[in-house]
Amino acid sequence: MGSGTSKVDQKMQGLEEELEKLKEFMREQQKTGETSSEAFKRMEEAIARAESMAREQQEAMRRLEEQIRRANEGRARGEAGAQRALEQERHARQAERDAEQMADAARRATTDAERQRLAGEQPLASPTLAQREAAKRKIGYEDGLFHFAVAGVSGSGKSSLINALRGLRNKDRGAAPTGVVETTDEIVRYHDPQADRSYVWYDVPGAGTLSVPDWQYFTDMGLYVFDCIIVVCDNRFTQTDVAILRNCLRFQIPTLVTTWGGVGDDDEDEDDEDVGERRKRARERYIQGTHQVVERDLQAAGLPPQHVYLVDKDVLLKIVRGRQAKGRIDEKELLRRIFELAPPQIDGSELESTTSMDLSDQWTDFGVQSTRSPLITLGPRPDSDMTLSPWMDSPSKV
Repeated sequence: MGSGTSKVDQKMQGLEEELEKLKEFMREQQKTGETSSEAFKRMEEAIARAESMAREQQEAMRRLEEQIRRANEGRARGEAGAQRALEQERHARQAERDAEQMADAARRATTDAERQRLAGEQPLASPTLAQREAAKRKIGYEDGLFHFAVAGVSGSGKSSLINALRGLRNKDRGAAPTGVVETTDEIVRYHDPQADRSYVWYDVPGAGTLSVPDWQYFTDMGLYVFDCIIVVCDNRFTQTDVAILRNCLRFQIPTLVTTWGGVGDDDEDEDDEDVGERRKRARERYIQGTHQVVERDLQAAGLPPQHVYLVDKDVLLKIVRGRQAKGRIDEKELLRRIFELAPPQIDGSELESTTSMDLSDQWTDFGVQSTRSPLITLGPRPDSDMTLSPWMDSPSKV
């Protein structure tokens, strides 16, 4: 019997140690500001409950020790005493199991909290209606328009992508400023140059330039009010990219993932290199790096497979401007997906049978009604006429 209660004492001591670790973790998080007030409150409540259970368990153990002592004394006095002793021993073993479960729960709480902090998975309360309305006012959300947020870490090329989608070169008047160093710490709003386009583009600053953790970035920037979020990744996913994709799943916001895959040319009129060689190098880079890295990073983050659009800004710009664009990679597929999310006044399936000039006319002349897609599309469209080569995740023509 004595050994049983000794084990319970050991379990309770372990529980107290785990609770102290969790408290210390919370104190550190509070100092660094890495825990939201809502998450901090929930963690405090969990600790309070665990401590209360521990106190109750300790009191129960003291009673059990006394009962076991008396039961042991009663063994010598008869069968009834022995039966009571066996019953008390069962209670002691149950107390040991309860203490073990509480210690395990405390350990899991500490481990999960640390894992969530590192992976950008901090528990966040859903924004209230008032918070949603405030976020919409902040970005100038307008009914009847389709709002694209272009996000990613600093230097990933967000501004260049916005400019190309708007039909502008980086040096054109009205283009979003570009540069390796983040040019803004606030969301910047850009209308399409054409008045009849119902798209609005938003350049979202990278989380690495802000004084907030990755997990807090999504809600602090109000990304949950956008109609679609385009994530520009640079060779691999960062914690910021993962946090954005995970929260987009949570809020049911369509996502498009892009990365740069071509060898660009600042001269919009001439290509200085062989197109075939350019495409070959772009494909090789994709095969050797992008696909494997994206697949691995998504799997490691526990996210479902996500199609990645490999694009070149100069090719994309030419298509949007209506010029012939050789050496295409996934630029047309990216535009097709944008058309599907915010349909123009044409059938998106017509894109494949049109010339670049036809595509530009369609891109320029459509009017879009804002309708948020109720589902997130991951991977190529089921009805797409594109198939996947066995050696890469990028579409190739049959």
